[in-house]
Amino acid sequence: MTPHNRAQKDDIAKIVIMPGDPMRAKYITENYLDNYRLVNDVRGMLAYTGTYKGKEITVMASGMGIPSMGIYSYELFKFYDVDVIIRIGTMGAYSPNLNLFDVVLNTEAYSDSTYALIQSGYNKNVITPSIELNNKIKSTAKRMGINVTEGRIYSSEVFYKENENYQEMYDNYGCLGVEMESFSLFHNANVLGKKAACILTVSDSFVLKKETTSEEREKSLKQMIELCLETIVNI
Repeated sequence: MTPHNRAQKDDIAKIVIMPGDPMRAKYITENYLDNYRLVNDVRGMLAYTGTYKGKEITVMASGMGIPSMGIYSYELFKFYDVDVIIRIGTMGAYSPNLNLFDVVLNTEAYSDSTYALIQSGYNKNVITPSIELNNKIKSTAKRMGINVTEGRIYSSEVFYKENENYQEMYDNYGCLGVEMESFSLFHNANVLGKKAACILTVSDSFVLKKETTSEEREKSLKQMIELCLETIVNI
């Protein structure tokens, strides 16, 4: 147990799926897992453990932002001996080549956050996920006939910016879009010798000036969820 997780060590599987939203964790569990049970609800951060095609999996929300993901992923890796965390979530697109509902595999997290510097002295702005895990996701996507775009994603600490600089992030730093959690997830995995990946679905576009509704997001995320689950079966 930790101050943020009441689960016992054996309650958490070695592989964890982490959406940001607790309700999305509940949705995934109820629609895809068998024999599931609630193992954490501290601060409303729901976690369930069950099986998918016989594979034990925990689905746990990370909350929003680098600090929240930093806490929960670190505890899972360090204190619950989790080996793999795959983040699934939504992103805003900076690239004109990305459309709503496209699936994106994060190959590098770029951030101006000081999380990694403060956490362990890492002073660079780019952190990479597990290449092995990304390759498994790509091969699974190919088998399932799912088109996946690969690229660098900006992991921001701020949702509402007074001066939005998405064009600069795209032109100068090669970021295809933005989300808010992968930088701390990848850093924690690298520091602790674990594996992490991040699969995203485009929910809005800064270029096209379009965004999805909450109902559309729920339905459109199924492809990403199923890609994640099918990847895990083969780990």
